[in-house]
Amino acid sequence: MTAKIISGTEVAAQIREELKGRVVKLKEKGVTPALAVVLVGEDPASVSYVTAKAKGAEEIGMHEETIRLPADAAEEKVLQTVDKLNKDPKFHGILVQLPLPKHISTDKVISFISPEKDVDGFHPVNVGRALRGEPCPLPCTPHGVQQMLVRSGYDPDGKHVVICGRSNIVGKPLTAILMQKKKGANATITICHTGTKDIGYYARQADILVAAMGVPKAITADMVRDGAVVIDVGVNRVEDKTKEKGFRLVGDVDFDAIKEKAAAITPVPGGVGPMTVTMLLMNTVEAAERKAGLAK
Repeated sequence: MTAKIISGTEVAAQIREELKGRVVKLKEKGVTPALAVVLVGEDPASVSYVTAKAKGAEEIGMHEETIRLPADAAEEKVLQTVDKLNKDPKFHGILVQLPLPKHISTDKVISFISPEKDVDGFHPVNVGRALRGEPCPLPCTPHGVQQMLVRSGYDPDGKHVVICGRSNIVGKPLTAILMQKKKGANATITICHTGTKDIGYYARQADILVAAMGVPKAITADMVRDGAVVIDVGVNRVEDKTKEKGFRLVGDVDFDAIKEKAAAITPVPGGVGPMTVTMLLMNTVEAAERKAGLAK
């Protein structure tokens, strides 16, 4: 048995087509969804992410502006920038690109964003709303994982989902999303982490196994039961002198070995990655719909 490949690129394209239609409806009501991105410094990875967000916004017909601040910008300057965007009715979504320079408190900046405009879903108010199952912007990567599962025919409802990793960005919010008594969720969740003894014992029980540990090939074939669905959130650089850049990207699972056991698996790259920016766009459109009274 060779696993079905769950393509994040294909699922993201499907969602973006739907978003184009929703943007058209908003514009017919005189509303143009708008995203503001705050970029502090010129970290190459951050610049790449911001560029991808701008291209995605343009693709679906949304407005996007990137506010660039120098790497040595004072924390107060960043907070003032966020405050100005909070008060600007033109913008429905605000994203401060992470990581921030070390002299700036990430928690303080995130908490300063208006919860209604927090399209990353990281504000403490939205974290609480997500846990309670209330409407709010959901963190983009875990929400993307849920969408991939549902749209690929692997509904988590009634399934045992084992999540390896407890980060605030993926593991914890994915647990909150998939445990809800809702359509596309209603799963039984086990979460494993660095303090878990014998992760393989739990991983082998999974109907759906999510690897979000940040460790190359941490999940090996002996840790996956036959017929499981495997979602690999990890993106790790490993040395590869045959590549022009001197490295290649691998996930948190041993893809080549596990694809011979799993029913379905996400690749790296081309799996969860393309979903993250797309879910950010969705959060911005939904924020605009709520403001326009068009939210479902």
